[in-house]
Amino acid sequence: MTQTAHAVQTMYEDYLTAWNAQNGVRLAGLFTHDGNLVGFDGSTVDGREAIEEHLSGVFADHRTASYVGKIREVRQLAPGVALLRAHAGMVPPGGDDINEKVNTVHTVVAVRDGEDWRIALFTATPAALHGRPEASAELSKDLREVLRASR
Repeated sequence: MTQTAHAVQTMYEDYLTAWNAQNGVRLAGLFTHDGNLVGFDGSTVDGREAIEEHLSGVFADHRTASYVGKIREVRQLAPGVALLRAHAGMVPPGGDDINEKVNTVHTVVAVRDGEDWRIALFTATPAALHGRPEASAELSKDLREVLRASR
């Protein structure tokens, strides 16, 4: 694994950890100043300050599902720019298994910011896999393996 891939993978893992801790400040700190967030429901939030305000509000209003993620690809697009693709499952609050109906694809465009990597764009797209129940079952199986390994 390249140094870039390792750094971007670590950044994504930090994102999941901050989400699971319901820490909007820490999450927003992973973004560039002008970063963009596109949520699972299509909500768009622009800028680190707005992301912090939005996520802190979400976490204050209710307990969110916890993520478990499986990175599928990290590749450098240009010097200082990388792409990460992952699948993620969501474990409902108080639950012990992923909710297959809300599996997601995470796409991250990361940029180098000094010594750190930051999120320029984070998207969460439903992984419904319409008309492909075998693919959906295989994805859920993969995510359950990650969940079991994390415990």
